[in-house]
Amino acid sequence: MSWTLTYNGFDVDDEGLRETLCTLGNGRFATRGATLDSRPDATHYPGTYLAGGYDRQTSEVSGREIENEDLVNWPNWLPLVIRPEGGDWLRITADSTRDYVQTLDMRHGLLLRELRLVDPQGRVTRLRERRFVSMADPDLAAVELTIVPEGWSGRLDVRSAIHGGVTNWGVERYRDLEGCHLRIIDCAHPEADVVRLHCRTLQSRIEAVIAARTRLFTGHVERDAEADDWRELCEVGTDFALDVADGEEVSVEKIVSFATSRDCAIASPSLAATDAVILAPRFAVLLEEHERAWRGLWEDFDIALADGDDEAQQHLRVNTFHLLQSVSPHTTALDVGAPARGWHGEAYRGHIFWDELFVFRVLNLREPRWTRALLSYRLRRLEAARRLARSEGLPGAMYPWQSGSDGREESQVVHLNPKSGRWVPDATHRQRHIGLALAYNIWTYFRATDDRAFLAEGGAEMLLEIARFFAGLASWDDELQRYRIRGVMGPDEFHTAYPGVPADEAAGIDDNAYTNVLTSWLLTRTIDALSDLPPSRRQRLRSAIGLDDAEIARWQEIAEKLYVPHLSNGLIAQFEGYEDLEELDWDAYRERYDDIHRLDRILEAEGKDVNDYKVSKQADVLMLPFLFSSEELVQIFERMGYVFDPADIPRLVAYYDQRTSHGSTLSRVVHAWVVGRSQRPRSWDLLREALEADVKDVQGGSTREGIHLGAMCGTIDMIQAGYLGLVVRSGILHVDPVLPDALSRVRTRVRYRGQEVKLDATRQCLDIAVGGSSADPIGIAYRGQHRRLPPGSEARFRLVRPRNARAGPAQEDGEP
Repeated sequence: MSWTLTYNGFDVDDEGLRETLCTLGNGRFATRGATLDSRPDATHYPGTYLAGGYDRQTSEVSGREIENEDLVNWPNWLPLVIRPEGGDWLRITADSTRDYVQTLDMRHGLLLRELRLVDPQGRVTRLRERRFVSMADPDLAAVELTIVPEGWSGRLDVRSAIHGGVTNWGVERYRDLEGCHLRIIDCAHPEADVVRLHCRTLQSRIEAVIAARTRLFTGHVERDAEADDWRELCEVGTDFALDVADGEEVSVEKIVSFATSRDCAIASPSLAATDAVILAPRFAVLLEEHERAWRGLWEDFDIALADGDDEAQQHLRVNTFHLLQSVSPHTTALDVGAPARGWHGEAYRGHIFWDELFVFRVLNLREPRWTRALLSYRLRRLEAARRLARSEGLPGAMYPWQSGSDGREESQVVHLNPKSGRWVPDATHRQRHIGLALAYNIWTYFRATDDRAFLAEGGAEMLLEIARFFAGLASWDDELQRYRIRGVMGPDEFHTAYPGVPADEAAGIDDNAYTNVLTSWLLTRTIDALSDLPPSRRQRLRSAIGLDDAEIARWQEIAEKLYVPHLSNGLIAQFEGYEDLEELDWDAYRERYDDIHRLDRILEAEGKDVNDYKVSKQADVLMLPFLFSSEELVQIFERMGYVFDPADIPRLVAYYDQRTSHGSTLSRVVHAWVVGRSQRPRSWDLLREALEADVKDVQGGSTREGIHLGAMCGTIDMIQAGYLGLVVRSGILHVDPVLPDALSRVRTRVRYRGQEVKLDATRQCLDIAVGGSSADPIGIAYRGQHRRLPPGSEARFRLVRPRNARAGPAQEDGEP
């Protein structure tokens, strides 16, 4: 069960969720798990998405023109339908379907369907489908449909097609916006069993060609069939006709290639796609190569839980599976980021947010090469971030809250509240903390890998320019005798302005504690990063960007004198003025509404303003103990001239937990983390809720629009770093397993400084085995016990179950 996700019976209401969760991809492109006969309608939404495949269009909304860049829905290569003699093309519906079983096989990267279809004449046909998007060859996908007549014999038609008349229609609240992104250039039949569709995006001018080869077999013998090639304006296909007998198995193999004008080492997309399907081997051979690639990925990423809770294990593997379909070995060859909703649907338009922070925490200790590639996406857009900062009259680099193809700000200007039906101003672009997350990602990658080449080749420059931007945001306050950062939004996302400020102004709030503390940390760490560069490179970089000693001295001053607001009870305030806001009657809203995750929408529909209340969409202040250990926070606040008492963390958690709606799937991950060692049962309960967020679609329809990649990775990181205590500090891999009572054993392996490290943790001991390689010995430490392990060696630590729980999982002491 833990390796599969199985659905019994065809459920019209559940189909959108299933399509998302059964999406198959390889990091380059992904196809939703729609049935082979489906077209976009109220039930189905077949979609194919190319990593980084964006197009920009303009829509008229409430009398104004709004430009949006979308992740394009590419032509649908799935259509493969049958028609018994004298009947209609069969569709999978609740009335026509019997014995329906749909299974996502995560171990092998396969989507399986078995069902019986009953046509209007009463004839029964058994269908068995196997489908994959190749992890071995990033250009290929394949489907095998086995057809078995039951109780009838006669003529059978099989239609294989590519449908190009698609639009972006997968998110209901976007449907009033322009969703047409493709122009069909050509439909053709270049070979007897091959169809090809050539299209181009309207604005970005990306050309794409999808070619499909369809052959019919009985056993290992290819079947002769009458073939009728046809084409329409936006669709191309072939109809095959053959005689079948009762109980006879006929297998249809459809091999598909997806080539684009952005691919490397091709003469043209048309030639590349056509040659790929002509030369491709049969389905079984491609499947074997695909499964071999998945075996390697699972060896590197699987986390085995021994607790008798198959559901938690299953959900963890679902999350890992979708991470590996969104970011894979093929990502290293692409100019893409880590999308907040995967390449699984059209929510958030496929844009890149701060969610990558949660992704990198997993990758850094498993496939750091992928982290480097994803950071390179940001590096290539450094100049765009500089331009964005200049447009705001600020120095340095201001990375956008939403990023797409070229690094400009892609956040919406207005968004639709589905509860009120009104378009309301959107101020999420004020979340300047995206730059702080990027700086954190650069620094944690460097500390995990010691990749000084990356630091020298652009990582340090990004840090410097981000630091320059945040120093530019800070202004001196004579009354407080401290620096302040005004007019921003914190991770909370609900608070866009102070009470009484018109929605169309949304001027932000002042001194978001998370932003100010991270800025202090950033300025200090950036100075450290400079010292890690070779002297010649350091001098050239300082000269190139005009960084002098006076500016560095100002950074140090700002780092030490940034203002952090506090509540009257001594706890950190989310932002200046937070305590003056009204308390919400949470019980009344829970009683009135089934789902209060999105309180901002509920309040707006009631004619109220979420800015008036002490309510948060997700963790904000609590991001601080999520990113930093209590020891680190003591040091950071000490440097800023404040006293931070780790004993206050449980009070801090309790205060904000009562005022958080968890409207983001990321929120429960953070809350699970910050109580991971002080309240282990509570932590496990929160983690279980986070694990099932997408599988059970806890937000009521959100998952059908795309997975939540950051939250999925957060659950993996919770086991890896939270419960196993894996962290890099001072060039040593520290481990500190403290398993919750629900877990008796955790087994996994990570990659550290070129070495494979296997870990097997129980409540009593931790066994570590280092793989046999030519890499240097690595340092491993558990609570002051240090071992230097060469390749091929093993070590065992007997664990001490702490009597006094710490405030948060162990992290680096001063160096995240």
